Amino acid sequence: MPKLNQIIAVEKGVKSKSFQELTQAHQDLQKPALLAGISRTYQPKDEEGEQLPPESTRVQVKAEDVLRATAATLTKLFDVTATKDWANRTACADVTVDGQLLLAQVPVPYLLFLEKQLTDLSTFVRKLPVLDTAESWNLDPSTDAWKTEQVRTIRTKKVPRNHVKAEATENHPAQVEVYYEDVPVGYWTTVKFSGALPARRVNELQERVEKLQQAVKFAREEANATEVTDQRVGEAVFGYLFR
Repeated sequence: MPKLNQIIAVEKGVKSKSFQELTQAHQDLQKPALLAGISRTYQPKDEEGEQLPPESTRVQVKAEDVLRATAATLTKLFDVTATKDWANRTACADVTVDGQLLLAQVPVPYLLFLEKQLTDLSTFVRKLPVLDTAESWNLDPSTDAWKTEQVRTIRTKKVPRNHVKAEATENHPAQVEVYYEDVPVGYWTTVKFSGALPARRVNELQERVEKLQQAVKFAREEANATEVTDQRVGEAVFGYLFR
């Protein structure tokens, strides 16, 4: 008996072939010249008249023939697709991660859905924000966020100072230069907070997604190895449509 993965492999080719043949049939039926034929003979009025050969054009396309060919082509597609879909109702497999059963007897369509979702989740996890590794972070229970240790820094203020470059004399005033000096006036105590994640947490999540992706692929391959029963539905459909 054929297996589901063999039917899936064949389905694509049958689909492509039936599409090409259906397109060609549609185009042929839109060309009046292919459907038309003629036969005519010439008879002069008298024996002295000019003799002309008969003319004929054969009908090249018959609509009923096209219908029969179309039915035959689509019957193959309908049967292959039915075989796949009927098998998908029963083909299933367990999803197991690290020897632990995660999902039991999952059908193929849902395994395909899971694969797509896990691909999107993998992209999502890779873009999660990560804590700045230049800082030392600890989880703060009161805010449920990560925070750094306190860092104390000096706050300074520029205070003007006078520098006497030349003392005053009887004839000249003193030459004074004003400059500014940074004078400590207080202290800042800073604690940084962050809602990002430690790198190890992000790496752990990525590893879990990858493991589950692998497990789902294995399950799909196992499910697709299920033996199938050929379905014959096309003949019933086109026996009704084109009879």
